[in-house]
Amino acid sequence: MKLGITGFPGSGRTTVFEALTRNFSDAGHKGENRIGVMRVPDARVDVLSDMYKPKKTIYAQVEYFMPGSAARGAEKKIDRNSLTAVRDCDALIHVLRNFGGYGFDAPMPYEDFLALDQELVLSDLVVAEKRLERLEMDKKRGRVVEPEEISLLTECRKHLEQEIPLRKFPELAEAKLLRGYAFISGKPMLVLLNNEDDDEQMPQAGDLQTKENCTIIRAKLEQELAQMSAEEAQSFLSEFNITASAMDRVIKASYELLGLMSFFTVGEDEVRAWTIRKGTPAIDAAEVIHSDIKKGFIRAEVLSYNDLMDAGSYAEARKKGTVRLEGKTYQVQDGDIINFRFNV
Repeated sequence: MKLGITGFPGSGRTTVFEALTRNFSDAGHKGENRIGVMRVPDARVDVLSDMYKPKKTIYAQVEYFMPGSAARGAEKKIDRNSLTAVRDCDALIHVLRNFGGYGFDAPMPYEDFLALDQELVLSDLVVAEKRLERLEMDKKRGRVVEPEEISLLTECRKHLEQEIPLRKFPELAEAKLLRGYAFISGKPMLVLLNNEDDDEQMPQAGDLQTKENCTIIRAKLEQELAQMSAEEAQSFLSEFNITASAMDRVIKASYELLGLMSFFTVGEDEVRAWTIRKGTPAIDAAEVIHSDIKKGFIRAEVLSYNDLMDAGSYAEARKKGTVRLEGKTYQVQDGDIINFRFNV
């Protein structure tokens, strides 16, 4: 899972990135692309690791990508190249300024959101129009053109011309024939309202909360927290009434945004969390581990994490009958522990 962090200059996106990833940089590298790979906190992995004592314990991972930007200052201008750079991300995190300070106007998060969203829409409109022009030229030259692709692109253009982002039409945005275009306005979005250190409240921002996935972050505070020891951090959390770190909260929100969940494989060699979309059938979950497992799929031996905890051990769960065999079409559930039986 890869999430791209966007925002206007002065919104605090660099501070957000560092709070989330604990990847700190000196001022000389502020304009460069930055990547932070973080493990997804999951207490179930810790418990399974204690139970099996494997040689390796591997958590699911999430990658945060912040493109470099040539834009500077508090001007509401976004570098178009930075938008192009996040096209291969699975989702976007929009950082909106909700703090004041020297050299800044009063924060206007709702207006900033609309302006930033318009940039995404315009960027996609250019892509759609250019491709439709190219397809029309190909038709005139007698080349074979996919009619459905033209139909889908025409529908995209219609919505974009009305300044409606494609994420409002998930089936259209995720259409197989459009995947190569990586429409940026079609990506799921998490809006982070970057508040003052002492401000825990969601700001008045029009209908933003009802229309988008929003959460609050006090990025400067969280950035300081990310640089502390575990003991210092615990005291800090209590003092500022922070129930969970920004990293934990944003990762959780990111999973919900993308409809993701985890299943587990366990054993003496390795305990591992695997990330899949909700509703994934067993045969496709098998491919996440290895294509050969999907190719030679026979059955999935499944035990839910909760049933394992109730039984106390895999052997006891088997005696209780909670270990079961499932076929290719079984929809994997969050927390399933799976042993795939296959033959290639």
